[in-house]
Amino acid sequence: MKRLFDLIKNKFFLVTVAFVVWMIFFDKNDLFSQYEYHQQLDKLKQEQIFYKTETEKVNKDLGELTSDKTKLEKFAREKYLMKKDNEDVFVIVHEKKK
Repeated sequence: MKRLFDLIKNKFFLVTVAFVVWMIFFDKNDLFSQYEYHQQLDKLKQEQIFYKTETEKVNKDLGELTSDKTKLEKFAREKYLMKKDNEDVFVIVHEKKK
């Protein structure tokens, strides 16, 4: 018991404990901030993966559209509902059931 009491009275121990408490709770880079930064980093990595896959899809579509005129016409008809002068376009939209 006396050894524990002497340890608590030691100024180096007190300064070390105060420093650790300061670094864990009060510093700009405390544990809670580090946890939030880690979560934000994970979210950004997921977004990076998503945007890379989307960029690959767009580049693939672009390559197909610039190389083949029939695919360009098909793309324009499907995406932008373009039509020739003597055609009628009917759009069928399926509603999702709840």
